[in-house]
Amino acid sequence: MRAMNSKLLKQWPFLLMAALLLAGCAALRTTTPQPIVEGGGDAREDVEAGGYPPEVPAQPPLAAPTEFKGVAPLPEAASVEEAPAVGADAGRGPAVYPPAPAGEGNPVVPPDQQFFGPLQAGEIDDNAEFAAYLQYRWDYHQYLNYPVEELDVSERHIIRVTNREGLPVLGAQVVISSGQRTVTTLLTTATGRVYFFPRAYPYADAPSYTVTVRKGQASQSFTLTREQRDALWEVTLDVPRTRPPVQLDVLFLVDSTGSMSDEIEQLKDNMLSISAQIEALPENPDVRFALVYYRDRGDVYVVRTVDFTSNVQQFQRELMAVSAGGGDDTPESLNEALHEAVSNTHWRVDNTVSLIFLVADAPPHLDYPQDYSYAEELLRAVQMGIKVFPIGSRLDGEDFYQDQAEYIFRQMAQFTGGHFIFLTYADTPQSSGEPGTEYSVPEGRYTVEDLDVLVVKLVREELAALTSQQ
Repeated sequence: MRAMNSKLLKQWPFLLMAALLLAGCAALRTTTPQPIVEGGGDAREDVEAGGYPPEVPAQPPLAAPTEFKGVAPLPEAASVEEAPAVGADAGRGPAVYPPAPAGEGNPVVPPDQQFFGPLQAGEIDDNAEFAAYLQYRWDYHQYLNYPVEELDVSERHIIRVTNREGLPVLGAQVVISSGQRTVTTLLTTATGRVYFFPRAYPYADAPSYTVTVRKGQASQSFTLTREQRDALWEVTLDVPRTRPPVQLDVLFLVDSTGSMSDEIEQLKDNMLSISAQIEALPENPDVRFALVYYRDRGDVYVVRTVDFTSNVQQFQRELMAVSAGGGDDTPESLNEALHEAVSNTHWRVDNTVSLIFLVADAPPHLDYPQDYSYAEELLRAVQMGIKVFPIGSRLDGEDFYQDQAEYIFRQMAQFTGGHFIFLTYADTPQSSGEPGTEYSVPEGRYTVEDLDVLVVKLVREELAALTSQQ
């Protein structure tokens, strides 16, 4: 609300008017931010200029072996406040293996440890190049159309929440409603952003939504209209900045099946180095680590969990015990593992930077009866402010599964606001001679770095966002 001119305040008629206005605004104050189209200009101009693929299907026809039933309306905001306890799904959930007791003589892996033949990787942010991502999706459904669980992201609204200093607000609840019905409740991440994709939720035909943003006692509401396909909405809350130490929860979700055996030891070395480097960051975050590793139905285990711990030595000892085996067919039980990671570990949620690093090479089984849905787990993750960063390894065998895995990994990253990370290989070189990738990421859209360096850089970017004006 703009400040009134001090000269006008001296005049009693305006004092009377101000008193009436203040009395009428004692309840929740409503503002209507104007959408800012990402990239500038009207969305229709972007389409005409080739910014969006032609005739992107809202819901591409799927050839899934079992029908995807869709997603029921999500719970109210109160359900986001507290993560379920480990083992809540006691009837069929995986066993939980708590970390071993701390002991002496088990030092943290040195942050600067160098490995023999370190893994290298690239990464892309599909939300930063949204039009290119929509084209990738359109091409996939047009020419491949392998089974996936579809989340329609063809319309995107970014809601960015900052304080009066212009700093991102971490952990603000964003409640999106259609009439009296709650569509979803999202939680802002370290960038102060949430991504709302209306066509991925119930009531997708609503012409507009009421959005209420809350943190503590501060609250703002506005009407989100749908004239644009890609819009940015700015909201300012009168709340203090996030003070150090920042709470940071990092969970590694690891495919431990036989197809990973050629790289599992190198990946473990990199994860050990990543955990040690994060522990030693100059930002000194209040960091905890967790581990979920998985195989497939019929193996010695399906999913095993090491819940969050602030003791990095405990986490590292558990990680070192992971070995690759099982997984006779290519798809794995990633659906169940993702459910365990999101819903059955003790995330702090409130005022916490929450990250999942998925290390895998294969897609989930989409043909299992009585299985979880990765699409529903992603909807739950964004309610809790969790970002997913898949790290895709090369999959030997049929291109079918490699293409399917890439699509699903990029879905997970893009929907939650994470980045897609992929290993690069010298035997698949780029034209420059640098290691390349078999994933469908064009040259020029990524640079090659050591995997541990890249992941730590992304974590530091999340922490740095909290002190960066928008």
